[in-house]
Amino acid sequence: MADILSTGKEAAATQPTPLGRGTLGRRLVISVAALVAIAAILLSALTTLATRQLLLQEVDQQLSSVANRSRQSDPRGQRGPQSQLLQRGQPIGTIAAVFPDDGSNEDGRILPEGADIVPPQLPDDVMDQLRSIPLSKGSSQTESESVQLVDLGHYRIAVYPATITFRDGTTASGRAVVGIPLDKMDHTLVELVGLELVLTLLAMAGAAFGARAVVVRSLRPLNRVAATAQQVSQLPLDRGEVALAVRVPPEDADPTSEVGRVGQALNHMLNNVEDALAARQASEVKVRQFVADASHELRNPLAAIRGYAELTRRSREELPPDAAYAISRVESEAARMSHLVEDLLLLARLDSGPDLDVQPTDLSEIVINAVSDARVAGPDHAWQLSLPSEPVVALGDPHRLHQVVANLLANARTHTPAGSQVRSGIAVVAGEAVITVTDDGPGIPVEIQNQVFERFTRADTSRVRAAGAAEQGKSTGLGLAIVTAVVEAHQGRVTVRSQPGHTEFTVFLPLAPQSDHVGPGPDMVAPHSS
Repeated sequence: MADILSTGKEAAATQPTPLGRGTLGRRLVISVAALVAIAAILLSALTTLATRQLLLQEVDQQLSSVANRSRQSDPRGQRGPQSQLLQRGQPIGTIAAVFPDDGSNEDGRILPEGADIVPPQLPDDVMDQLRSIPLSKGSSQTESESVQLVDLGHYRIAVYPATITFRDGTTASGRAVVGIPLDKMDHTLVELVGLELVLTLLAMAGAAFGARAVVVRSLRPLNRVAATAQQVSQLPLDRGEVALAVRVPPEDADPTSEVGRVGQALNHMLNNVEDALAARQASEVKVRQFVADASHELRNPLAAIRGYAELTRRSREELPPDAAYAISRVESEAARMSHLVEDLLLLARLDSGPDLDVQPTDLSEIVINAVSDARVAGPDHAWQLSLPSEPVVALGDPHRLHQVVANLLANARTHTPAGSQVRSGIAVVAGEAVITVTDDGPGIPVEIQNQVFERFTRADTSRVRAAGAAEQGKSTGLGLAIVTAVVEAHQGRVTVRSQPGHTEFTVFLPLAPQSDHVGPGPDMVAPHSS
């Protein structure tokens, strides 16, 4: 249960924030804010266009009234043709111009601010620009268009046919042009667009803030379901007894909602997984118990077989050669079978919960003794040992740790040719005791490197078995499996790196507290390189 709680804390620590990069909540908030922004922009654009159209219609009505007034004016007026077009009450800056068809007596004026000021003449550039504006859609209609006049700005212009009356009472046919400035309208539209922009930004900010609150609150059940799934995914389910005490809370497993259906399905799945793990664990317990019982029961008959085979040595010279050879093979295979049974019994005990005598252990002493034994067993190899200046003390069972190092050295001796160099070393790395066993043999094939610690795995396809039939007979394929089981029982780990000419096994073990360090034992023997 403590492991489950600690795993839950780790899962919660690694859980992303509700609006972190790549999360559903962040995408929803961005989507809502984007939709509000698009809607606000479209609404602002339509409002601006509608307002502009309304303002233009108002200006066009003013232009139409000026045109109608000029058509109904008294032809005997004596103040010139512009008096028919420019009158007080019109917007300041209104322009009027007449263009007789014969091209004579053209005149153009602009309405000043003062009531008693005579309207000044329009510049020649403006007159030329107005003259170039043609009548449109027939000579009987008044059409308006927006024009950018030189030095005057933006104007709404109406051009229509008119009968022009001069001061002397004469008349002439021609065209009349009336224009009203659009500066106020443009200024109004700019202010409207600015106001709409501010309102759009406020709407986006409000939408993002509101959507964030709603999304975070709505996704809380989903986040709790995801946290439960993540917590379960980090549990070690590959072996051993596993307790799946984690479930989605009932309030998050209500099938009336989408998240509740997911939570309910996850709970059903966890129940099925828990049942399957319990069945697997029961099967593993039965298998381990069978292996342990069988191994224990096989030791006695195997011991008897080996004893009777050894008794025949006294009179083996009297036996026929074939019988003597058969008896020697029986003795050899019985020894091999005894070794296999002992390894299986050890693995069964380790699987069922190792009974370790954990104490501060000087790894230097263990490695020195193991290398000394390996040199005796493999005199045709070159053995090297590298020790630190200070003892490296780990927490462990001295007998089992000696077995770990001995198995690694035996593995190197068995799977490398004569003359190979095997180097052993001890160090302290990142607060852990590290034991390395390295050889310069042919290496382990890449395709089986992740299987070398499994039971009955052999590297015969690549690494040379150089110790002959006797050494080959002793190999059971369980040496590295025992190494892994013992190291994991000590809360450590073991790794392998291999390529042709370099294979390195590394064992990591927890260090003993500083106050528990032990000194070197009296039976430590420093081996020399050979």
